[in-house]
Order: sequence, then C-alpha cells, then structure tokens
Amino acid sequence: MIDRGSKENEVKDELSSICSMLLSKSNYEYASYCFLEVVPPYIDEGIQRCIEKGVDSITVMPYFLYPGMKLKESVKIAAQICSTKNMKVAIAKPLTFHSIMPQIVLERIKQTKSEFNIEDADSDCDIMLIGHGSSDKSARQALLYIVNFLRPSFRSVQFCFLELEHPSIAEGIESAVIQVPEALILIPYFLHKGIHIKRDLVLDIKASLKNSGFGNAYLGKHLGADSRIVDLILERTKEVEERAGFYEGS
Repeated sequence: MIDRGSKENEVKDELSSICSMLLSKSNYEYASYCFLEVVPPYIDEGIQRCIEKGVDSITVMPYFLYPGMKLKESVKIAAQICSTKNMKVAIAKPLTFHSIMPQIVLERIKQTKSEFNIEDADSDCDIMLIGHGSSDKSARQALLYIVNFLRPSFRSVQFCFLELEHPSIAEGIESAVIQVPEALILIPYFLHKGIHIKRDLVLDIKASLKNSGFGNAYLGKHLGADSRIVDLILERTKEVEERAGFYEGS
C-alpha cells in the first residue's frame, strides 16, 4: 500500500490495522505500507521489503481518495522501481468511484448523530463534506461522486475544501448556514487522523462557525481503518491481479 505520508503516529497505526485486516481476510504472504513523501519507509524501501520476503509478484495499492497528482506520482515511481528490479507487478485502482465509500460516510453521519444526540430525521439534516482539495481537476469529481450519492437522503449535502480549491471551509459553512439548518453535520472526507484532522481542519471550522454565529454544527469522524475499506482494497487488487495473470497455473 502506498500512502501519501504523515509524521503522525495515528496514521501509521491506522495503516498497520488495515494491513493486519488484509492479511486476515486474504491469502497474501505479506502486506505492508510505504509513503510517497514526508517520512520513511518510502516506496523504494517498501518494494525492497516485499522482495526480501521472497514473493514472486507485488500488487501495489495506491491508498488515495482522489485521482490527483500525488496518486499519479506514486504509481509512476512504483512501476519504475519494479521494472528496474525485474519484479512482476500489478497496480490497482485507488479508493475512488465505488459505492463502499459513500456507505462509510453514511455510517460516519449516523455515528455523529448518535454521539451528539441529534434526533432530527436525515431528511431534516444538512451535511457538509470536507475534502482536502487538489490542483488536479479530476480529483473534484471523486468528491462529487460521494456528494451526489448522499443527496437523496438529506435536506442538503454540500462540500468544501481545506486547501487548494474553492469553496473553502469558511465559504462552505457560510453558504450552509444561510439555509438555517436544524443540524449541520460536518464530515471530513479524509483517510487518516493526520495533522489536517488534528489541527488545520479543526481551526478552520472553529473560526468559520464563530464568524457565522451558527451553533448547531457537529464534526464527525474521518474514514479511518474501516473493514469495508479492506474489502474494497481486496476487490481492487483481485481485479488487477486477474488481468495481470497472477493466478495462471496456480
């Protein structure tokens, strides 16, 4: 698994949990993670660890929510390294455009309502999905896929971004509170509890709510180490392994 990278221990813990679940649900000899940037193990080290396990093929899982530049860079680096090492490799699709992902978001909304004792029906609740933001235009479509999936179930479903794109968190909250929601539920569409979740996003939300004067807003949990993400990973890896002929003669 290739993740973007973070210094936060919670991110490593979540990735370790995902890998443990992958091993328990599959016949893989080995499952681990590496990072594109920020901290080691980097991609070259991750691939080398696979080789040292004596495997005959490697399936690369780009652990990204968006088809942006970081994803493309990760795939390119992994393919080049495997080629130079003459290693049989299959590269799976990322965690995008699959119905499992909005189902997890629905569960996070349900958990938020329970945590804050929100008794309003879903049809009376407003949802704000918060994405990271990307300079790659195709990344926005991945978030809109989730938004459009959710819209029939709630009074309104809007979206905003932490950085790089508009609407910003401040713009998104300003737009949402104009509709005078009974309950505005904010769901961070992030894989990990990294520094963005622990600090940046929280600070932006607090400042925006203070400026708006709106009090009925509730922040839910990020996606995290969810077993349904593991199921999606296994679906993606099986798809690409079959196309690559990994199972021929087995």
